Amino acid sequence: MKIVGLSGKIIASMITITLLAILLVFFTAYLFYYFMDAFWPDYIFEDNIIPKGPELIWVAGTIIIALTITVTVAINLARHIVSPLNSVTKGIRLLAQGDLSARATSFHNAPNETNQLIRDFNLLAEKLERMTNEQRFWNAAIAHELRTPVTILYGRLQGMLDGVFTPDNHQFRSLLVQVDGLKNLVEDLRVVSLEESGHLNLRIQDVDLNTEITAVVEFMKDALATAQQDVELDLAANNTLCDPVRIRQALIALLTNVIKHAVSGHIKIQTRSIQNSLVLCVEDEGPGIPEALAPHVFTAFRRSSDNDVTGSGLGLAVVAAIARAHNGEASCHPTAHGGTRFEMRWPYKQTELTEKNT
Repeated sequence: MKIVGLSGKIIASMITITLLAILLVFFTAYLFYYFMDAFWPDYIFEDNIIPKGPELIWVAGTIIIALTITVTVAINLARHIVSPLNSVTKGIRLLAQGDLSARATSFHNAPNETNQLIRDFNLLAEKLERMTNEQRFWNAAIAHELRTPVTILYGRLQGMLDGVFTPDNHQFRSLLVQVDGLKNLVEDLRVVSLEESGHLNLRIQDVDLNTEITAVVEFMKDALATAQQDVELDLAANNTLCDPVRIRQALIALLTNVIKHAVSGHIKIQTRSIQNSLVLCVEDEGPGIPEALAPHVFTAFRRSSDNDVTGSGLGLAVVAAIARAHNGEASCHPTAHGGTRFEMRWPYKQTELTEKNT
């Protein structure tokens, strides 16, 4: 059996020390008695348990040489083992003190197990740093999103209490708009957080997707008309297994994104069955997505610019979360005429997902 790594290095070191000790005793004993016979042939060795005279010198010299060899091998072995472990220990200490950028140093001559420990520690530290940074970003982003509607609600209510605003239907409708925005923000945060934690449960059903899409378009016809958006339906897929509530939520988020950011014109909604997958597409006529934003378009709280204050920055993140929950994916692609094509793709059979959610 071939033994490699740290275990192999320890075993090899022990074997080396043992063999060197045996060879040392053998050769020093041979040399000792050779020189005694050659130069002191008349010396009489005493029959005694404790060596004396030349024998004591030979034993002491052999012990010193053996200890020197043992210490040398032990120091070399310890250097290969202890130094990397000290690096990991230092990194753990720095992490405990709050320095999330701390990393352990790799050693080329260290055993595989030790280097694997270093790699695992560095990976853990990297994930911890990334999660902490993301948590800080989310906390700041959520506080930013909540600040505006809460400030408006507080100001209007305080104004009505002080008599500055008349408590009429117009004021109540204005307050209701802010409350509705808060409700939608909380729901979007809930969907994204549940999906990231693996707890976004779906109610998978055999759904007529064309009916669901038509219902969403009908529901949003006033908002679409106000934004001067004309919708074309090209629905080639019929029944599929999915959570109809979540798919409607994703389609509403896609259409809301188009209403807020696309130029007035034409929206095309398509469904296709491609390679055992169902594809739902929403295509607008521009102005397209900035190149710098494209890789982050489905990331929560990412906007096209710092001056973009429309929406919460969660709509497309919700679309991606719902697609992933269906064992699928969301993507966006530029079109030939300068617009953007958003796609949701998921397996229309959903066998594994059905078993998971039943």
